Amino acid sequence: MNFKRLETFIWVATLGSFRKAAERQNTTQPAISNRIAALEEELGVQLFERDSGRTMLTTRGQELLPYAEKIVSMSQQLRKRADRVALLSGILRLGVSETIVHSWLPYFFRELNENTPNLDVEITVDVTGNLRTGLMDRTFDLAFLMGPVSEPKIENLDLCSFPLIWVASPSLKLPDRTLELEELAQWPIITYARNTKPFAEISQKFSELDELPARFYSSSSLAACRRLTLDGIGVSALPLSVISDGLKSGRLITLDAAWTPSQLAFTASYPSVPFNPIAELAANLAVNVSKQYVEPDITKSYHQT
Repeated sequence: MNFKRLETFIWVATLGSFRKAAERQNTTQPAISNRIAALEEELGVQLFERDSGRTMLTTRGQELLPYAEKIVSMSQQLRKRADRVALLSGILRLGVSETIVHSWLPYFFRELNENTPNLDVEITVDVTGNLRTGLMDRTFDLAFLMGPVSEPKIENLDLCSFPLIWVASPSLKLPDRTLELEELAQWPIITYARNTKPFAEISQKFSELDELPARFYSSSSLAACRRLTLDGIGVSALPLSVISDGLKSGRLITLDAAWTPSQLAFTASYPSVPFNPIAELAANLAVNVSKQYVEPDITKSYHQT
């Protein structure tokens, strides 16, 4: 049985499109159609049917897909053991949350380059919601995001967590004591984009206040959040890695707030089917690097003075 045909069968079933499968396998749509037709003839069954432009598995196709996945996975595991260097080349499509960019990502790439010197990497920095979508439609092979991604056939490996720290410019002249949320809400709350977990938690907490609604300056760019905070536009809750230079220079101070948002927990998440040895290796490297990365506790030294 032709291995390439089985692999094509899995990609068309996963992506729901002959065109997308062709793009993924770096070939043409007619070539994909020919492989599927040849496989259907060999098996004596119809695997796919098209309805209103959509490609869907037939009942027999659904029954046979797990067997194809197992055959391809075992074959790739065999190749992985036989020739690790040859398999660990090509392109890794990596999606990354910006929080990771500001912390241990350079250390990860150093390790990745040492382990896979023949690998090309395409990096996309985006919010978790978009990264999750990219994993599901296989735009990304691997993503470092606020997880886990609770979906079938997605593997999640725990990475490190980042506490959020309330900070502001000294120019706001906030009192040097524990601050209630009502006092913070006098200023714009500079925070993550609206389609993120941190924004949902922070906005929900401030909505419980009896005072006037808090104003939110939300952004998908942590660099923009940092800039606005440095310039005294408002107060923000950000990871230490994003604001450490501002604390060291005295342009930012930490705030003792009565409530602090939850830590940001990240995972290295990747599709388990079709099997991708590069994504698996990179995810495990990320776990090791993230656990070795320890942020210096400089917040105590740069509290209000």
